[in-house]
Amino acid sequence: MKTPDNWRKSSYSGEGDGNDCVEIANFPTHVAIRDTKTPTRATLTVPAEAFTTFVEALKTPPAA
Repeated sequence: MKTPDNWRKSSYSGEGDGNDCVEIANFPTHVAIRDTKTPTRATLTVPAEAFTTFVEALKTPPAA
């Protein structure tokens, strides 16, 4: 797999150097995820559709 060159951090990355976060990189078919504190270590890759479902679930308030 090609190494992504389009890593993006969340705007919620934290104060200072913003290392309290994860970064993502989009590919046509999947999303790569890495820890900002250790960017040279292994990445997690998931299908793009699964990542979209995950993010949408985070936006949905829990049922009462």
